[in-house]
Amino acid sequence: MITKAKCRQCRREGKKLFLKGERCNSGKCAIVKRNYVPGIHGNKGPKKLTEYGAQLREKQQAKRIYGITEAQLKNYYGKAIKKKEDTGAKLLEMLEMRFDNVIYRLGIAKSRKQARQMVKHNFFTLNEKKANIPSMEVKVNDRINIKKNKLSKKLVQNLDNNKDGSDLPSWITFDIKERNGKIVGKPAIKEVNPQFDVKAIVEFYSR
Repeated sequence: MITKAKCRQCRREGKKLFLKGERCNSGKCAIVKRNYVPGIHGNKGPKKLTEYGAQLREKQQAKRIYGITEAQLKNYYGKAIKKKEDTGAKLLEMLEMRFDNVIYRLGIAKSRKQARQMVKHNFFTLNEKKANIPSMEVKVNDRINIKKNKLSKKLVQNLDNNKDGSDLPSWITFDIKERNGKIVGKPAIKEVNPQFDVKAIVEFYSR
């Protein structure tokens, strides 16, 4: 049922949101098998969206990709609009620097959902302190360690497969030997290349 619910979210948006890790890159992906909106009228083709409707869809995609609630996204927007930086860029930065997203970006988890589960189950420390809240915001120079008692054979194998760090964004590093990551910068829109239109989300909330 969980798999079905996640796949329906992708079908609703008409694109891969990569909510199920490796499944999204396989022939089992719902977008590959049934690329239309779920429901009895879903295969009649896409409907033309109003400007409001298009902005709403972008907002929904962001929520689904990062696994957050409406209240959380609205709260991030409220914080972003108070900053001197570009609101859209700041909003995306805060989403990317969530603790669960960083675990996913480090390649430790294959999906953000798995990353949240690992965080909640006390797999990590942040600056050598307990860190089991997925929404925690990391900062530049923060260090993330995997607890030794959580280093299962499967997890170690996953880490070793990415030992060259080629898939890591430039704002984080991972020491494969020490099994720890470090935040060395801040994410930029160009590098993140989000699947949704950040500007549309800003326009939605500023209505």
